[in-house]
Amino acid sequence: MVFSNRIDRLGTALTVLGAGAIFWMPLVVHKANRIAAGQNRSLAWFLESGPGLALLIVLLIAASAATFKIAPRFRFAAASLLILSLPLTLGMIATQLVQGSPAARVSIGGSFWVLLTFALLMMADALVRVKLTIARRLMVFGGFSVCFIAFFASGWLNDLSVMREFAGRSDQFWREAAQHVRLSLGSLAIALVLGLPLGVFCALVPRVRAAVLQTLSLIQTIPSIALFGLLMLPLTYLATHVPLAAELGIRGIGATPALIALVLYALLPVVANTVVGLEGVTPTVRDAAFGMGLSARQVLFKVDLPLALPVILTGIRIVLVQSIGMVTIAGLIGGGGFGAFVFQGINQTATDLVLLGAIPTVVLAFTAAVLLDAIVDITRSSAP
Repeated sequence: MVFSNRIDRLGTALTVLGAGAIFWMPLVVHKANRIAAGQNRSLAWFLESGPGLALLIVLLIAASAATFKIAPRFRFAAASLLILSLPLTLGMIATQLVQGSPAARVSIGGSFWVLLTFALLMMADALVRVKLTIARRLMVFGGFSVCFIAFFASGWLNDLSVMREFAGRSDQFWREAAQHVRLSLGSLAIALVLGLPLGVFCALVPRVRAAVLQTLSLIQTIPSIALFGLLMLPLTYLATHVPLAAELGIRGIGATPALIALVLYALLPVVANTVVGLEGVTPTVRDAAFGMGLSARQVLFKVDLPLALPVILTGIRIVLVQSIGMVTIAGLIGGGGFGAFVFQGINQTATDLVLLGAIPTVVLAFTAAVLLDAIVDITRSSAP
């Protein structure tokens, strides 16, 4: 039996919230130009047109799949259909409203985000129940990635305001994207160079472990904006009084304080997970390695670190996702990255400009999380 006579309570609650969003929140906001006051348009406004009616049918299918306890594969299919239908419908509605006007704007409304969250929660529930293998999870992620890349490449979404913001700033967008990736990966690389040896040292010398971990934990409690401010003064002094520092690009604002702050925040997950991973190695395995004649160095690199690798990679995943998100805040001090669009949009009260920075940040963080989760699972499954 595909359907059950039992009602899914969580799914029913989500369906009610989704229905409320459809009726009480706009699907899009239509503006005559970028600065004009917008008109809220709910899904009901588009029911006489093909896109609105098609989306309503998909929503009814998704609501049925969420409300009733059905096979996970059918719930997954319904959630996938809704996730793909939402941007397609928005693209068609935007084209319908804009009608070729270069000044008109169609912004994404609140009900879109509620419905997207509803679909993602449905999909997450289905995936947990199905328990996909690593390969199949990557196939699902790759399939959705190809679909969304096709949406953008086809020009289907070009009449949405956020895409018009992108079209007017495409060169800057790719520069900031490159800077965002450089800061994220650069801080991760430096944190690994510093944190892995420090983690090994803390695991081998327990008496210094508490002091190191407490110090790194204290750094984590400092708000990012405050930490940027604390770094500005010494870096400005250094750039002013040391010519070599200025030549290397070290300044009180910009990428330098952002990079240092990201590294400081990244050290705790790297060090702590390295310590936990090494402590998790079974003592009998280590004793067997010593009994085979391996030196302490060989045991560390050939036994301890390989066995601790899944836990260390979990820390790296935390660091990378955290760094991708925090680079956005670096835009406030001229560090670049997608945060430049976010704070520009806040200053101009331009929601679409904020989304131009926020959406790629979320996509980048989600991609990093999925790929590193797969790598962690692979290392765990291949561990002796």
